[in-house]
Amino acid sequence: METYDLVVIGSGVGLSVLNVGLQLGMNCALVENTKIGGTCLTRGCIPSKVLVYPADLIRESQHAKKVGIKFNIENIDWDLIAKRMWSQIDESKMMDQGLSTVPNLKLYKGIGEFIGEYEMKVKNTKNGEEIGHFKSERFVIASGARSFIPPIQGIEDIDFITNEDFFGDKFPKKPWRSLIIIGGGVIAAELAHIFSAMGTDVTIVEMFPRLVVTEEPEISHLLQKSLSKHMKVLLNEKAIKAYWNKKQKAVLIKNMETGKEKEIMAEEILIAAGRRSNADFLKVENTGVETDERGWIKTNQYLETNKNNIWCIGDANGLYQFRHKANYEAEICTNNIFGPEDQKRSVNYSAVPWAIFTYPQIGHVGMTQAEAIEKGYEIFVAVKNYSTVAKGFAMGYESNQDDDGFVKLIVDKSYKILGAHVIGPHAALLVQPFVYLMNSGFTCTLPEYKDDKDLPKIERACPEAGSFMPIYHSMVIHPSLNEVTGWAIGNLKPVNIKMVPHEHHYG
Repeated sequence: METYDLVVIGSGVGLSVLNVGLQLGMNCALVENTKIGGTCLTRGCIPSKVLVYPADLIRESQHAKKVGIKFNIENIDWDLIAKRMWSQIDESKMMDQGLSTVPNLKLYKGIGEFIGEYEMKVKNTKNGEEIGHFKSERFVIASGARSFIPPIQGIEDIDFITNEDFFGDKFPKKPWRSLIIIGGGVIAAELAHIFSAMGTDVTIVEMFPRLVVTEEPEISHLLQKSLSKHMKVLLNEKAIKAYWNKKQKAVLIKNMETGKEKEIMAEEILIAAGRRSNADFLKVENTGVETDERGWIKTNQYLETNKNNIWCIGDANGLYQFRHKANYEAEICTNNIFGPEDQKRSVNYSAVPWAIFTYPQIGHVGMTQAEAIEKGYEIFVAVKNYSTVAKGFAMGYESNQDDDGFVKLIVDKSYKILGAHVIGPHAALLVQPFVYLMNSGFTCTLPEYKDDKDLPKIERACPEAGSFMPIYHSMVIHPSLNEVTGWAIGNLKPVNIKMVPHEHHYG
């Protein structure tokens, strides 16, 4: 039986931790049951944005008539759009080839199952044959998540799609004529925007009273009004049965308030009703790792599971399922695995940002108004519409119109920013500065001066004032243009600074 120093399960964000282990000369293994690169690269945020941008251009061209410009879209080249998308997903192949040549790394392409303490076997995904059996001193679980399939009668008897196979063998050769999307969260809102802009007759079925329930109610309401111009948005409706009706796929839906049932039909059905844990595939209970009532792997503030030397990061722990959050956790986890025990770092999720790339775009960081009140804060709330500033008016936004986006800030009585929420153009860009501010956290006590009017500003400031550390410690929404500025500090190089060498001591 093979024995490893480090085994990483999942080739998305888990690669960040794995790379450090390899650089330190550890004997490592990587377990992956799908394409190398994880959800974000192969079936999530990156390929979806390649589809979102053309959809944005279509909607922007339609909006342009508000400022006196009328465009005619002559052709939508779906083949080119798809080719550009696959070019990103196919980076997985190069990553696969590169990993296969690393001398102190064994790549297991299959489903890993714990069979005892720190012991695992790997089975071939297709035929179930065992392809590996090993033990390891350390495990990092970065196994991601998968689509949750709600209990809809007959759903397994029809050929529905999820985001996993949409970015796989079920990707359409051309946009569907009609599409039913079951769910009203992030994935549903983005794919509804994409396909409605491409000419598909889209119907969203959401059992809750509003879309994107993680957002402020006003944001959900504006999004619903905007999407309803281009598609059917059915709220308080639960899908209870799926079946074939002649040559189309049908869904029987039931109103959550009245109990009334009706049938809707489309060429295709997409299920985007949430995510579920992959811990059941891993059989983590066999190694003693605890999960919560929904199956997500429990972690403490150091990203440790209850089992010594087993960590969990990314979507697998069920906390804020975004790649930039996973990147943040990977950095902390790496420090906690390879660094000195007395220098462990803890996670802080108080300023986790995200964006929903639908139309209009949504940006979010921190608490909603309801969450702040529930947690006992005394708060101020500010709302500012796009139409109230000159640039917003220039872009065609006017007051009392249902496309007039806004910024909403939640601030406590000491003026601390608790949350920032934006809906409208460039929402991801507009919310990011608040992430930096919420991560600043620098305080200092300044000496008192009788007269400091002539004291230079730099001498009156805290030593940390103007530091890039708030940016360094902040998560940057991925994928968004904020990464251009947010990640620039990673390219800092000394020009006329003498660098003092120092040693790293790893435990």
